[in-house]
Amino acid sequence: MSKEPVICFGQQPCGFFPKRFLYAKIQTARKLQKEIGGKIVFFYHDSDADYRETITLLRERATGKDIRLNFLQENKIQKKYSPLYAKMIPAGWKEETLRKLPQLVSKENLEIFKNVEGKNAADFCLDMYKKLGLLDGIEVVRSGDHDFRMQASDLKAEFYADVPYENETVRAEMHDGSLRLHEGGGKYFEIPMPERIEKWQKNPGRAERFSWMQSVIYCTHYISGAGEDSYLIKTDFPEVTFTKRDEIEDSNYAYLPEVE
Repeated sequence: MSKEPVICFGQQPCGFFPKRFLYAKIQTARKLQKEIGGKIVFFYHDSDADYRETITLLRERATGKDIRLNFLQENKIQKKYSPLYAKMIPAGWKEETLRKLPQLVSKENLEIFKNVEGKNAADFCLDMYKKLGLLDGIEVVRSGDHDFRMQASDLKAEFYADVPYENETVRAEMHDGSLRLHEGGGKYFEIPMPERIEKWQKNPGRAERFSWMQSVIYCTHYISGAGEDSYLIKTDFPEVTFTKRDEIEDSNYAYLPEVE
């Protein structure tokens, strides 16, 4: 009996209005599903710590000028080092953003934003994607989820760990037996090692992310983006059929649903 197709695509939270390349991945997955059946799984990599991932690039409606918006965080430690699921949104950010959006999005999209909920960057983005209708019928699996990490393959020598530091949760790199944070410009500094790092705290770097994901999801088909195509060694996964996402104009700009 043949296995039901599992069509997967992965992405970090990529703006509170998602970048157009994520929309392209979703549409490519849906098109493939129409051809072969099966289910679609979104591997939501909310463990990433790079605050630049959630920059939302919009155009001013009257002038066409590029405007970049992003979440604020409660402090510098969160901004630089906390995973996106732990970058907490401070009071007042949503209200301040609402004052800027009328020049950038339609009234309908503004209303969607008003109704989005989430105390951290990852939750807020995911709720937006759902309220936009992008994820209807799609299963979401989160890389920061405790149960997912417990099911996933073991990460032993080199990995990242979500550990306490300065009263925050940070994503630190395990390197040569020590935990370190990237200061920038090739500079790192070590942080105290906890007595024990549990499996549910561990997540991989880019090179091992796909195999770690695959140890749980067992996808048969994967929609790859331009970034993944530059580092994924696809021959390591002969059980997976890889499909490049469809091309889309202005791929780094925010996706805004058209209003009839």
